Amino acid sequence: MSPLPPIRIAAGLILDSAGRALLVRKRGTEAFMQAGGKIEPGESPREALKRELREELAIEVTGEPEHIGCFSAPAANEAGRIVEAEIFYLQHDGEVFPAAELEEVRWVDPVAPTVLLAPLTRDYVLPLSQRFVK
Repeated sequence: MSPLPPIRIAAGLILDSAGRALLVRKRGTEAFMQAGGKIEPGESPREALKRELREELAIEVTGEPEHIGCFSAPAANEAGRIVEAEIFYLQHDGEVFPAAELEEVRWVDPVAPTVLLAPLTRDYVLPLSQRFVK
C-alpha cells in the first residue's frame, strides 16, 4: 500500500453508437486511459468529469452521466501511487479534439483494444463497457 493518499479522479466510460470506447493519451506518456481528471476541492465527481471533458476534449456534457462505481488501481503515470476513480458512463457521437495535456485521442474496440492501456482502464473501465453496448 502506498504511503501517499490516493489520487481521486472522475473519469468517463465514453462509448459511441457503434460501441467503440474513447480513450486518451497524455503528452509524454504511453498508456491510453479513459478521459477525465482530478477532482478539485469542493467539486463533486460529476462536476469534475464535466469540467475535464470540456477542457480536454471540447465535449459539453448535457444531462447527468450515469455513475457506474468507484474503482482503484495503480496509477499509470505516477509510480507507486494508487488512483481512486469515480467512473461515469456517457454516450458521445460527436467529434473530439485533444487539448490541455492530451496528445492523442482514439476510438477503440473495448473488447480487443490494440493500444497499451492504463491498469484502471484495462482491469475495470473497458470490461464494464459490455453492460452498455447495445
